[in-house]
Amino acid sequence: MEHILKLTVEKQYLPATAGKILQLQAGLTKKQISRAKFRPEGILCNGVQCRVTKSVSAGDILSVCLEEPSQGSSHLKLPSAGLSPIRILYEDQDLLAVDKPSGIVTHPSGIHYRDTLSNQVYWYLRQKGEAVTVRSMGRLDRETSGIVVFAKNKTCAARLQLQQNTGEYRKEYLAVLSGSFPKNSRHTISLPIGPDPDDPRKMKCFSQQDKLTPDTRPAVTHFQVLRSTSKWSLVSLFLETGRTHQIRIHMKTIGHPLMGDTLYGDAFSYDAPCFCRAALHAWHVSFFHPFKNKEIFIEAPLPEDFSFLEKML
Repeated sequence: MEHILKLTVEKQYLPATAGKILQLQAGLTKKQISRAKFRPEGILCNGVQCRVTKSVSAGDILSVCLEEPSQGSSHLKLPSAGLSPIRILYEDQDLLAVDKPSGIVTHPSGIHYRDTLSNQVYWYLRQKGEAVTVRSMGRLDRETSGIVVFAKNKTCAARLQLQQNTGEYRKEYLAVLSGSFPKNSRHTISLPIGPDPDDPRKMKCFSQQDKLTPDTRPAVTHFQVLRSTSKWSLVSLFLETGRTHQIRIHMKTIGHPLMGDTLYGDAFSYDAPCFCRAALHAWHVSFFHPFKNKEIFIEAPLPEDFSFLEKML
């Protein structure tokens, strides 16, 4: 999908050239500007192609082509029949946020070539005439429900990735854990995570004293207790890092595995609401729009199992 960024030159950045305005006002890198200037009509000033060295005035309209039309993720096959339609939470020319149901994987892998969220997103956009490369900002486990954000162009993805690195991109989860916690208490878990050498399906926590493998990474999870009974607890979680199975293995390690998690706990050993999957839901995401001066807040509705728990409370 072709992506054109337009902006009106502001007086506060003058005197300046077109190239300098694209750096200072649009926040583009020298590499992005260099790529654009070699595209047909890659950089325009008031509708006329121009050099980056052109002097500009307040009120001039600069247009820059950040991405040319392409076939996008044409390798993604037509989604399997019978999948529920994607539930769109937010969409504009740069972003798409969808509500992933439990039971579907985010990206093709293994035996999953057509029954993935990425397949659905690509074909949804293709039907709209947008042949984009599908770029998700993180992924959710198959059993996890909630928000997945997709960037529709490379610049958008790079800017969101930077926000993830600096902590401006914030995703919050709801989870139901086994066991009890003090009411409204807050907790932080800081334990490195790496592959479990005894089970290729799993990750493993390591102590600070353990000899860490090259695949082991730091991992920090913060959570607050929203409601607690003698058997189970509803918590809100925020991750400083995004490691595979981070929430599930951190909760298992402190002795409070997620309800319904058959990989890191015993799904049927706790007297609590029935979850037929790991009780984890990505319910809230906030970040700054990559091209607009505003903060975006996206919230996913509670799935049926969490809604049942809410009614009980």
